[in-house]
Amino acid sequence: MWLSEIFCSVGWLAIVFAKDYWWLDLGRLINGFGIGLISYTVPIYISEITPKNIRGLFVSTHMLVLCCGFSMTFLLGTALSWRILALIGNAPCILHIIGVFFIPESPRWLAKTGREKELEAALQRLRGENTDISQELAEIKDYTEICQRLLEARIVDLFKWKYAHSLVVGVGLMLLQQLAGSIAIPSYASSIFESADFSSTFGTTATAIIQVSLLFKYIVDILLQIPTTIMGIFLMDKSGRKPLLLVSSAGTCLGCFLVGLSFLLQDFNQWKELTSILMLVGMVAHSASFYTGMAGLPLVVMSEIYPINVKGSAGNLVTFSKWFSSRIVTYTFNFIFEWSSAGAFFLFSIICGATVLFVAKLVPETKGRRLEEIQATMTHFLG
Repeated sequence: MWLSEIFCSVGWLAIVFAKDYWWLDLGRLINGFGIGLISYTVPIYISEITPKNIRGLFVSTHMLVLCCGFSMTFLLGTALSWRILALIGNAPCILHIIGVFFIPESPRWLAKTGREKELEAALQRLRGENTDISQELAEIKDYTEICQRLLEARIVDLFKWKYAHSLVVGVGLMLLQQLAGSIAIPSYASSIFESADFSSTFGTTATAIIQVSLLFKYIVDILLQIPTTIMGIFLMDKSGRKPLLLVSSAGTCLGCFLVGLSFLLQDFNQWKELTSILMLVGMVAHSASFYTGMAGLPLVVMSEIYPINVKGSAGNLVTFSKWFSSRIVTYTFNFIFEWSSAGAFFLFSIICGATVLFVAKLVPETKGRRLEEIQATMTHFLG
């Protein structure tokens, strides 16, 4: 976490003091290294330090804070210059660089490295001075001893049969999250609204399109993104990960289908007065459903299913899968959308439908289970 924030801080400073476009590119590139590291490290760290009954709540809070940060940045960006905004973005990095020295190391990492005294001290500090940690301490040590009989896994080792289930679940959830258009849809909101003929519904010229797309952005950020994320957080440790993933992916499937249907009706000149409204309903339904579960839950599941000897390699692969697929979808969406507006969203709807089947058949329920228990089941370490 410390190293990733160093990258992010340097990246933001390169943007703040940019004198040419290549400074901006360099800053974004350095930021990318930092974000790539921290996007996996933070949920893993949180999952390893929290008790099993509130683990989902705490890992998902990571997504809530991201949502709040996105919303605040969007609002500040309407009033401040990009240099000032980049300078503000550097402030949390500095706070984290300092704050990381005051938080305990992960007990499971300490167990892996054989630092037993520090392990006990860190676990006692995390659970409270008057808490009996003997049982949890023994479970962590026992499982770590089993893992230490195995060599530290490399990327190629992840493709062994015993890791097949956890690899398919982790990579699959991340790929499906991105292939369903989670980043592409808000990124191209203006183009989507323009194609839906919002200028004739809400006014004339491109100004109306921009206003409607900004309105949608505000609705998603403030009225949908944060409340639905909060709802998902509180439901996660009550209803479980799997039911929320199923409901969320089914909702995004319906939302994309409605948007695709609105474009299809528009192509056939049917219900022209309702197509724009149908499209807006579909977009809102997609966003609300996505932030209820699929936005943050893949990170939660990913942080829980990999044993300690493969976490590094698995994290690299899963994080790469997420950001690479995000880049591909964001880049290709405009071409697919130009080819067929309805087809693009029907394609997203099919992927969301496939996510429902994927979750139902392959994703385990991890609510209320110890990390060691989950990982042993996934990799069949303990029979």
